[in-house]
Amino acid sequence: MRYDNAMVRRQDRLLSEERALELLREGEYGVLSMASAEGGYGVPINYAVEGDTIYLHCALEGRKLRAIAIDQRVLFCVVGRKRIVPEQFTTEFESVIAAGRARFVEQDAERRHALRLIVEKYAPTHLEEGLKAIDRSAHRTGVVAIEVDCLSGKCKRV
Repeated sequence: MRYDNAMVRRQDRLLSEERALELLREGEYGVLSMASAEGGYGVPINYAVEGDTIYLHCALEGRKLRAIAIDQRVLFCVVGRKRIVPEQFTTEFESVIAAGRARFVEQDAERRHALRLIVEKYAPTHLEEGLKAIDRSAHRTGVVAIEVDCLSGKCKRV
């Protein structure tokens, strides 16, 4: 994964690479954006990161998968700390945008591994129950993997 802020207009607002990676790994949710036959499409979704790969869970069919079948190029945005500063008519924020290629995970072992990563991130104190849930529903749960090519990060501090 390449960290590249060359396209960020406000070079004075860059996040460090270390903080951008931390925000990507630890963010509460991200917004997956892509082009679809019906037009632009963005959806907020839970996720987990391992290495240069972002894993998302999904249904086995639907708009996300139709869009990926047409064009694998996607963006994934995570917004971290934010605070509206009304007296200054602005917002403090941190955000990262990952650009990459999405694919539907076909292999059962990788799908189960991705689901485990998601359980570990969002329900670490319920891992045993989460693994049982994976066993019960892995056959009817889809997983999308985004291989991240490029990451950029931006922030505003007041």
